[in-house]
Amino acid sequence: MNFRQALLLVVVSPSLLINSLFSQPPKQNVDLFVMGGTVVTMDGHRTVIEDGAVAVKGDVIVAVGPRSELESKYSAPQIIDARGRLVLPGFINGHTHVPMTLLRGLHDDVTLNDWLYKYIFPAEAKNVNEDFVRWGTRLAAAEQIRSGITTFADMYYFEDAEAEETKAAGMRGVLGETILDFPAPDNKSVSEMLAYTEKFLKRWQGDPLIHAAPAPHSIYTCSKKTLQDSVALARRYHAPILIHTAEMKKEWDDSQKNNGLSPVQYMEKLGILGPDVVAAHCIYVDANDQKTLAQRQVGCVHNPSSNMMLASGVSPVAELRASGVAVGLGTDGPAGSNNDLDLMEEMDLAAKLAKITKMDPLALNAKAVVEMATIEGAKALHMDKEIGSLEAGKKADLILISLQGPNAVPMYDVYAALAYALKGSDVETVVIGGRVVMREHKLLTVKEEEAVAKAREYRKSVAASLGLQ
Repeated sequence: MNFRQALLLVVVSPSLLINSLFSQPPKQNVDLFVMGGTVVTMDGHRTVIEDGAVAVKGDVIVAVGPRSELESKYSAPQIIDARGRLVLPGFINGHTHVPMTLLRGLHDDVTLNDWLYKYIFPAEAKNVNEDFVRWGTRLAAAEQIRSGITTFADMYYFEDAEAEETKAAGMRGVLGETILDFPAPDNKSVSEMLAYTEKFLKRWQGDPLIHAAPAPHSIYTCSKKTLQDSVALARRYHAPILIHTAEMKKEWDDSQKNNGLSPVQYMEKLGILGPDVVAAHCIYVDANDQKTLAQRQVGCVHNPSSNMMLASGVSPVAELRASGVAVGLGTDGPAGSNNDLDLMEEMDLAAKLAKITKMDPLALNAKAVVEMATIEGAKALHMDKEIGSLEAGKKADLILISLQGPNAVPMYDVYAALAYALKGSDVETVVIGGRVVMREHKLLTVKEEEAVAKAREYRKSVAASLGLQ
């Protein structure tokens, strides 16, 4: 277009020219728009966006970027103002036993072996039924949501009931039905356990929130046949496998004595290890074990509070990560081995435990433990294509953490603040699969007061069953 033609266009139709130069495409409708916060994406570049935004449609993230850019593209009926807050992917609790909230503080300060066989297994045999599991799960859902946990991996009994309560709370769960060589509260024989587990797997296949799994407890509570049958069942249904692995010195010693192999190498010999396995603890793993875990793409979950409280040992987290193993974080059960469900506490402890064990302040840094609570935790659960970071196409699991408290300022480094200064109680709003389950500290999917009251009732009945005051 020459100057004369342009001048003629202005004279004839100035509005046409203005519209052609300045018109914007129509905004895309989404369901939820989170705007104005510091968005800590945990994507491959670990991008942090000041004054960022996240657009959500259905249960999926549509876009992540600068607020000014996304505001011009998206329109939503529900807007969350995130100014003065961090926006992160939801935390992932990679290993726990959530109904054990109702056994919190039952008996502490003992070894893992004594805790299990002298106190927990007897208490469970006398008290755990479907109602116990339902109420314990409700209490745990309230506690986990409050501390920013959006996904958890669990091993317990009556997992079908736990799945129903987890879904009702709007949480994402990898839920493992525990399989043992002795009677459990819900099933009294291995054949019954496997049959129950198969029904559990069938029922929840394809559910957007619940990932059902067999959970053979460990090599020290399951025979070779039980382990192999459990794994075969999982692989028949393309389900994950949850198992305690190399979690105490006695397990290592007994495996060397009885099998001539470390726990990891024994599991490898039995054909258990693979990219569908989530191995809890991984404390007694030597260099050869670490190499095997990496080659088999096994996810490991580090439980620092539990390992410290039971004096079980220290997982070589830095070496596992260096070997290429995805290592997540877990609280373990909220009874005798923690006793809470606060993953931010685990971040802090994981970093500090590694530093003092190695006598090296660089052993495990702040960014590493935040990774373990988010994207690396997702990798450990083999779910990193769905969750663990704020990226377009992933599930809309995100949390807002307030920066208004005195412990939050000044903030020079976002990862250091998350690992060492901020607390679970600073989590303000939680979104799971695009659904707001807590807004400004108010739980929307769990009747917290009812769960707390019921827990107090259970304290009396559990204590009476064991002859305690």
